[in-house]
Amino acid sequence: MDRMFDFGLTAQLLAQPFVLTALLAAGVLGLLAGMLGPLIVTRRMSFAVHGTAELAFTGAAGALLLGVGIEYGALAGAVLAALLLGLLGGRESERDSVIGAILSFGLGLGVLLLWFYPGRAANKFGILVGQIVSIEPTNVLVLVCAAVAVLLVLALIYRPLLFASVDPHVAAARGVPARTLSVVFAVLVGVATALGVQIVGALLVVALMVTPAAAATRITASPWLATLLTVVFAETAALGGIILSLAPGAPVSAFVTAISFTIYLVCRLIAYLRDRAGKVTATGPAAAAPAPVP
Repeated sequence: MDRMFDFGLTAQLLAQPFVLTALLAAGVLGLLAGMLGPLIVTRRMSFAVHGTAELAFTGAAGALLLGVGIEYGALAGAVLAALLLGLLGGRESERDSVIGAILSFGLGLGVLLLWFYPGRAANKFGILVGQIVSIEPTNVLVLVCAAVAVLLVLALIYRPLLFASVDPHVAAARGVPARTLSVVFAVLVGVATALGVQIVGALLVVALMVTPAAAATRITASPWLATLLTVVFAETAALGGIILSLAPGAPVSAFVTAISFTIYLVCRLIAYLRDRAGKVTATGPAAAAPAPVP
């Protein structure tokens, strides 16, 4: 516990190349999570992110068994999950059951693949909860390229996607291809989720993809401001989680989730106090006074 606040050791580790590489990767992931998060919350896809992460875990476990980079396996698994969710979960009434089926299948298959893997247990544990020492410059290159591709596609579809997310019925009536946009957006979320496996781990990547956006949307209804706040919150959680985990050598995901949840609680408190102040103002003496008689 004493090592938790060993700032000297933290400063020494911050000068190490592998830590700088991990911070760069976390910064890119935080940007992706911040851009996609508000749309995930608006479209009620939080559970879908969790299901996608499980197939990303399966792909990463398969890549580990085959001896290839786990980022490639995670990407393949997450994109496959996104396509399945987009194609099979078209009806809102059956979406949760489709996600549950895919989630359980992915988790079970991933556990089996890890059981076959003869290597170190630390590699298996890292897929689940993140392992910054395994992030190499080549991983960052893949991460940056994938992030650029996601952001470019998001920029192209953002306006119709936001329209279809806020008011799907009117969007459909105006000819917006909502089904196609849903599949494309699911793939973008799958790519971003897969990229978080090495940093946060497959089990807790939802802490970056959903929690910061859930916090931001509690205090603003503006899509633009919510996106900006989500980027700030996600970057704070991702970078702060890595820095806090250095001295104790604890899993990064524990600190990322703690920071994300703290931000969420603070935003809920701000929203509660603001709503309460608004009610007091609305029911104050001026509001209760009778109108003057002409």
